Amino acid sequence: MIPVKGYNGKKVAVLGLGRSGMATALALEEGGAIPLLWDDSAEARATAEMMDFTPVDLTRANAFDDVTSLIVSPGIPHLYPAPHPIIEKAMAAGVPVDNDIGLFFQSFATLDWESFSTMPRVIAVTGSNGKSTTAALIHHVLEEVGKPSQLAGNIGRGVLDLEPAHDGEVVVLELSSYQTELARAMTPDIAVFTNLTPDHLERHGGKGGYFAAKRRLFAEGGPDRAVIGVDEAEGRFLANQMSEGSTDDRVIRVSVDSKLTGVGWFVFSRKGFLSEYRKGKQAGSIDLRAIKGLPGTHNHQNACAAYAAVRALGVAPRVIEQAFHSFQGLPHRSQIVGEKAGITFVNDSKATNVDSAAKALQAFSHIRWIAGGLGKDGGIAALTSHLDAVVKAYLIGHSAKDFALELGETPYEICETMAEAVARASEEAQTGETVLLAPAAASFDQYPNFEKRGEDFMAEVQRWLDQD
Repeated sequence: MIPVKGYNGKKVAVLGLGRSGMATALALEEGGAIPLLWDDSAEARATAEMMDFTPVDLTRANAFDDVTSLIVSPGIPHLYPAPHPIIEKAMAAGVPVDNDIGLFFQSFATLDWESFSTMPRVIAVTGSNGKSTTAALIHHVLEEVGKPSQLAGNIGRGVLDLEPAHDGEVVVLELSSYQTELARAMTPDIAVFTNLTPDHLERHGGKGGYFAAKRRLFAEGGPDRAVIGVDEAEGRFLANQMSEGSTDDRVIRVSVDSKLTGVGWFVFSRKGFLSEYRKGKQAGSIDLRAIKGLPGTHNHQNACAAYAAVRALGVAPRVIEQAFHSFQGLPHRSQIVGEKAGITFVNDSKATNVDSAAKALQAFSHIRWIAGGLGKDGGIAALTSHLDAVVKAYLIGHSAKDFALELGETPYEICETMAEAVARASEEAQTGETVLLAPAAASFDQYPNFEKRGEDFMAEVQRWLDQD
C-alpha cells in the first residue's frame, strides 16, 4: 500500500467505493487522514461497513464543512454530461476535487529513496486502444530482464494498492482518460500515447475534450521521455508540442502506418518488421510476425510503443525481442483460446467498438466472426472495408438484426446466444480458419462486462475442444 501524504489528521471525502475507492480509503487511513466514505449504491456502502468503515452521507447539508479534499472514483462524471451532485456540492464549497492517480503521484516518493542507488521510475500509458496490452508488455519485458516492476492503474491493481517502491523499481501504469482528466498531480518519468479514436465522447464533451484529457498526462506531467503514436493528427500534434526540434530525442515517435525518417528517435513497424532509428541510423529491429502473443497490426503498434518505452530505460533490442517471444497476451484481447483440426479460436471480447473490432479483423484470415451485443452509435457500417477476410458472421445479442443489415454481401447467421454462435461457427469452420469473437459492441445486454462475455466464449469453445 502507498500511504497518502499531506492529509494527516484531515478529513478527506471519498466518492465511489469500488476497487480504487476502497484502496484510496485504506491508503488515506494509513497516511493518517480521516476518510469520509460514500457511494450511491447501498451494496457498496455495505461492503465498506464490512471493512470497518462507517459511510458518511455526502449529500446532506454542510457535508463538506472541514473537508480538505474530495477524491472521486474514475467512473463518476465531474463535468460532462453533467457533474455528479456531490461533486457539484464540493466545488461550490471550494473543496478541491482529485482522484487516486493524483494522490499516488503526490505520495509515491519517500525518504527511503535517498539510500537507493537507482531511483524508482514510473511509466504511464494512455490512449484509446492498446494501452492495456502495451502496459502489460512493458511490465512483462521488465520482469523478463530482471528489473523489479509493478503493474497497476486501469489494469489489475489500484495505484494506491501498490507496494512502496524498491531500489531501481519501475512502476507501469495504464491510465484511462477518466483518470488523466482529473488527477491534480501527474509526474511520470516516461509517458506513452498509443493512439486516438473516438470513444467516451459524451463523458468528455466531444473528441476535443477526450484528446485534452489524454494530453494532460504530457502537458501537466512533463515526462522526461514521451513515446507518442503519430498515426493520427492528434498524436502528431502532441509530438510537435512536446518536442523542441527535429533532433530532440526526448520524444520517440511511433508508427505502424509509415516509415518514419529524419534525425530524431523513431520506432515503426512495416509488414510485420519493427525498426528503431535514432539520429538517422538503424539501432534495432525485430520480426514481429513470429511472435504469437502479438498478432496483427494493432498489436505491432503496441509492440512498438512498449519497445520504445523500454529502450528509453536502456534495455538492449535483442533482450527486448527475447522477452516479446514469451509474452502470452492479455485475456480477452486477441487471446488464442485453443486449436483443433486446424481451426484456431480467438477471444477478443475487449473489441467493444468498431475501431478495435477492425483491428482484430485485420489480424487474421479466413474468419468465422462472432459479433454483436449492445451496439454503439453508428453500428458497424464503418467495418464494411474490413470484411474481406470474413467467411461468415454469427450475430448475437441485442443488435444482431441491426448488424445483419450492415454486412452487405457477407454471409451471416443470427444466433442470438454465445452458445449457439460458437456451436455453429465450430461446426462450419474448415482447416486454416479462425473462429474470432470481436463483438464491435458493448456487452451489457447479456453480460455484466466484456470479461464475462469472453469467459462465456472460452467456456463454449472448451466444450467443443473436449469433444471426441
